Amino acid sequence: MGMSSRVLTIGFFCACAILANGQDLRKDFPEAVTIRIQNPMKTGRANALVVVPEAELLKRAPGFNYKAFVVLDKDQEIPSQYNSKDADARGIVLVMDLPAGKKELTVRFNGKGESPRNYPKKTQAELSHKINGEWKNREYIGGEFKNVNYLRVPKEHKDHSWFIRYEGPGWESDKVGYRFYLDQRNATDVYGKTVHEPVLQMVGLDGFESYHHMQSWGMDVMKTGKALGVGSIGAWVNNAAIRVELTDSVTSQIDENGNVYSSILTKYYGWKAGPDVVNLTSRFSIHAGTRLTDNRMTLSKDLENMATGIVKDEKGKLFKKEGDKGSWGYIASFGPQSLNKDNLGVAVLFKPSTFAGFTEDKFSHVVKLKSSDKKLEYYFFGAWEGEPEGIKTEAEFLDYLNKCAQELANPLNIEVVKTK
Repeated sequence: MGMSSRVLTIGFFCACAILANGQDLRKDFPEAVTIRIQNPMKTGRANALVVVPEAELLKRAPGFNYKAFVVLDKDQEIPSQYNSKDADARGIVLVMDLPAGKKELTVRFNGKGESPRNYPKKTQAELSHKINGEWKNREYIGGEFKNVNYLRVPKEHKDHSWFIRYEGPGWESDKVGYRFYLDQRNATDVYGKTVHEPVLQMVGLDGFESYHHMQSWGMDVMKTGKALGVGSIGAWVNNAAIRVELTDSVTSQIDENGNVYSSILTKYYGWKAGPDVVNLTSRFSIHAGTRLTDNRMTLSKDLENMATGIVKDEKGKLFKKEGDKGSWGYIASFGPQSLNKDNLGVAVLFKPSTFAGFTEDKFSHVVKLKSSDKKLEYYFFGAWEGEPEGIKTEAEFLDYLNKCAQELANPLNIEVVKTK
């Protein structure tokens, strides 16, 4: 489930002719490297994220051409992409089911030309705001929406300014969608999906109200209000969780919008986190086949009062775990707490070494965290019973939650070796 992996070495691989979908891949992609993946768990894992870092790849295969490559499991082609902008996952990225123990893959490439592959789009990240209108005080009047890859948030922009489509950036997998409010609220929200296909491009075209009711693709299934939603960035100040509200400026950009992996990078300058003022960079990422969002943060200085959590709802049963060597910790809830009045589970998962305590305020169940070396990472997810193959019971939710926590604590080892 998680994206953590370790690459040890990379070498060239000599292979016999390989046929996939009737194509002579040895001819079209004459060079190759082999990758061995070690799953340290005693059980298999579904939809595991494998990242082959660019630096390690180019070290052993300096002629590698990211515009012409395929990833193979024997003679089966595995959907993949090449990340060139995401600094946390730069290189070859793929998602696949893995057995316990070792798995070997081949990456074949052509050092020249371009040979794009056509894979189903199972993730998406987007940011859309209005153009050709005008600001009147703090509202944007007229204009039409346009997708962009970068935005410096205008000083006029606040909540309900009608400027950004569904009020912030969105990201999704084939399981679930998310957004966060790119204004002074900076809170996350969950879009439950009734289909596997990308849907965010259809959301919010007719205003902010329609997606709070069931649509053909699904709906907004969580009420965030003044709470942390699920996984919102915050700090614990004066016995309450504050979100990233007071800042000097904010920028947000789409780093990756791929078929198997997407990510959004947001930079907050001059965040007033109680008595501290810090610059904070946050990267939300998601991959195909998972509900998990990875939030990797970099701060200008370490904070011991970072916080995140989940919205309080009396219809949701609370679950907490501090974590240990074999499992990340979590704070979660499950019950008929969706806006559709059916079952919704929400969770935040964190490294035990960053844990600083559970607490709560009026609006949220909170986990306090501490950064280290100016870094902090946690994951979060929403699981709505209305999804295709959705999680419908508390037992199913806890099983999924605990499996995620165990997989995060046992990252893949990627050892790529020479094969004669």
